[in-house]
Amino acid sequence: MEWTGLVLLVLVGAGIVLTGLPAAFILIAAAALGAVAGIISGTIPLSLLGALPGRLVGLLENDLLQALPLYVAMGLLLNRLPVADALYRASNALLPRSPAAPIVSGMALGAVLGPMNGSVGASVLALSRVVAPKLEAEGVPAPARHAAIAVASTLGVLVPPSLVLILLSDAMLSAHTIAVTQTGRNDRVVNTQDIFHAALVPGAIFVLLCLVLAWFGGRSAKRLPNRERLTFNQGLLAGISLAALLVLLGGVAAGYFFAVEAAAVGAFTLLTAGLVTGRLRGMALRDLLRDAMATTGALFSLLLAATTFTLVLRLLGTHNLVNDLITSIPGSDAFAVAVVLAVIGLCAFVLDAFEIIFVVIPIVIPPLLIRIADARWVSALVLLTLQASFLLPPFGYALMMVRGTLKEHVAFRPFVRALVPFLIAQWLVLLLVLLVPQLTHVGENKAASTRAAPISDSDFSKGLNDLVPSAELPPLK
Repeated sequence: MEWTGLVLLVLVGAGIVLTGLPAAFILIAAAALGAVAGIISGTIPLSLLGALPGRLVGLLENDLLQALPLYVAMGLLLNRLPVADALYRASNALLPRSPAAPIVSGMALGAVLGPMNGSVGASVLALSRVVAPKLEAEGVPAPARHAAIAVASTLGVLVPPSLVLILLSDAMLSAHTIAVTQTGRNDRVVNTQDIFHAALVPGAIFVLLCLVLAWFGGRSAKRLPNRERLTFNQGLLAGISLAALLVLLGGVAAGYFFAVEAAAVGAFTLLTAGLVTGRLRGMALRDLLRDAMATTGALFSLLLAATTFTLVLRLLGTHNLVNDLITSIPGSDAFAVAVVLAVIGLCAFVLDAFEIIFVVIPIVIPPLLIRIADARWVSALVLLTLQASFLLPPFGYALMMVRGTLKEHVAFRPFVRALVPFLIAQWLVLLLVLLVPQLTHVGENKAASTRAAPISDSDFSKGLNDLVPSAELPPLK
C-alpha cells in the first residue's frame, strides 16, 4: 500500500485543478479515501486512526501559529491605511528623476512591506491599489506594470519574518527533529532563527538584483516621471513607518524579537493608528475583522486537513517509500537536493506555497535531511523554490492574482517577456545557493552550530508522534 499514498497525492493535485473546490476539502476527501482503502486491505488497523486527535491538538499547541492571524491582520491593515502610499511617495522623492524611479519604488515597497503583509495575496492587493495607478499614470506599459507588481509582491517572502518563512521554519523544525531522531546524529535541531538567518544573504542578493533590473529596465522609457509633491504629514508618516518596520524586521532577523512578538506589536500599532485617525470605524472595522477571521480560518483549515492527510500517508507507509527513493538518488548531495527541489517545483503547478509547506514538505524533507545534515542550506533552497513557485508561468499564484486584481487585459506573451529578466535572476540565485552552501551560514556562530544541543521535550514528542502515530504520546516529565 506504500504506492497508494503517491496515487493520493496525484488525486489531490487533480482534484484542486479540475474541481475548483477548496484544497482543505480535497485533502480531507483524499485522506478518508486512503484510510478506507488501508482499513479494507488490513494495512491500517482502525485503532491507529485514534492518533489523529492527539496529533491535531499537538499541532494547535504550537506557539508559533499565534503569529498567523496577526500577520493576516497586518496585511489587511496595511491595505486600508495610507502607509504604503506615503512610503511610495517618499521613495520617489528621494530617488533621482528617472523613468525607472516609479518601478524601483514599487519594488522597494514590496520588499519593505511584504514581510508584514502576511501573504503574497495581500501584497498584490496593496501594490495594485497604491503602485499600479501611479505606474499607469507615468506611462509604464501594461506588461511591465504587471510584471513589476508580481515580482514585488513576492520579495517579502524572502525577508524575515514573512508568513511563508515562519510556516516553513516550523515545518523544517519538525522535519529535522524526525531526521535527528531516526539517525541518532548529534546535531542541534534548527529553530526559527536559524531558518531566518539562512535566508538573509540569498534574499538580500535577489532583492538587490530585482532593484538593479528594475532600474536599468525602466531607464529605457523616454518619459520622465512627474514629481508628486510630498507633504510634511506624508513624509513624517513615511519616516516613522520605515523606522518602525526596520526596527521590527531587524529585531526579528537579529534574534532580539520573536516573530510572534513583532507581529503583535505591528498589528496593535496599525490597529490603534486606524482607530485614532477614524479610518477603522463602523463597517470598515467589521469588514477588517471579518476578512481577517475568514483568511485565518482558511489557513488553519488547510493546515488541519494537510496534517490529517500526511498522517494517513504515514500509516500507509508512503514515507518509507519516499525515504527509499531519496536515499537511492545517485550522485552528490547537491544533486539529491536538486531532484527534490524539482519535485517541489512540479508540485507548484497545482499547489500554492502554503499547500506545499503543509502537504509536500512533511513528506519529502525528512528523508532528505536524513541523508543531508545541513538543514539551514536545505531550508534556504526550499524557500527560494517556494518563492519561485509564485512566479512560475502560467499558473504562478502571484501572476494569477495580478491578472485577476488589476482586471486589465494583457497578452500573456508580453507579460512573460517582461518577467524573463527577473525569472533568470531568480534561478541564478537558486543555482548559486545550491552550489555555494556557505551563503546560508554567513555570520553563523561556528561553535554554536557544531555544538550538540538537546532536543526540547515538546519537539522530541512532536517528532516521535510523527514517527509512531499509533498512540498519543503523553508529555515528557
